[in-house]
Amino acid sequence: MSDPQVWTDVDDYFTTHLAPGDAALTAALRDSAAAGLPPIAVTAPQGKLLHLLATVQGARTVLEIGTLGGYSTIWLARALPADGRLTSLEFSPHHAEVATRNLARAGLDKLVEVRVGPALESLPALAEENPPPFDLVFIDADKANNPHYLYWALKLTRPGSLIVLDNVVRGGRVADPGSAEPDVVGTRAAVELVGAHPRLDGTAVQTVGGKGYDGFLLARVLD
Repeated sequence: MSDPQVWTDVDDYFTTHLAPGDAALTAALRDSAAAGLPPIAVTAPQGKLLHLLATVQGARTVLEIGTLGGYSTIWLARALPADGRLTSLEFSPHHAEVATRNLARAGLDKLVEVRVGPALESLPALAEENPPPFDLVFIDADKANNPHYLYWALKLTRPGSLIVLDNVVRGGRVADPGSAEPDVVGTRAAVELVGAHPRLDGTAVQTVGGKGYDGFLLARVLD
């Protein structure tokens, strides 16, 4: 079945039974839309997947590159222990302001720090602080810089850490070697970096759903 309406209906079914959300998650989406943020947050089943990945990973520390309105941040932060920490990097001050309000309403403001500015400036600054390695990194920012984000993710993790890269299928455009579109070029470079890097072992999963045809990449950091 390739009917996008079927994809949406199935997404809705899974959401109802497996990822119903709550007042804080619903409000995060509502207030993000009201503030004019683009409707590009992960879906509820994808948010639940991030939560489960962080839980199975036993994550105590999470790095998120691309906060948007904090919807995925809430899912991830809820998997952390009381003394865990999540650092989220957001380019837009407006998006960060919305996310900070959403996180406070969800009771997660003590666990989460949102840093504002270009991620390729925030990441080296973060590395200079020599933080404990992150157990999980979720990359969901501008796709042209995906390989650079992967580089910093490797520097800020440890053997056994998990890196999740969102939106890698690009509606199928990732398979086009002749594409000059920056999001495709950056995503292909990231995929090929994972495939060739001696310290990464990964795979990609194609998805369909309410937001169309896309997918994500999972990579484990090796010794």
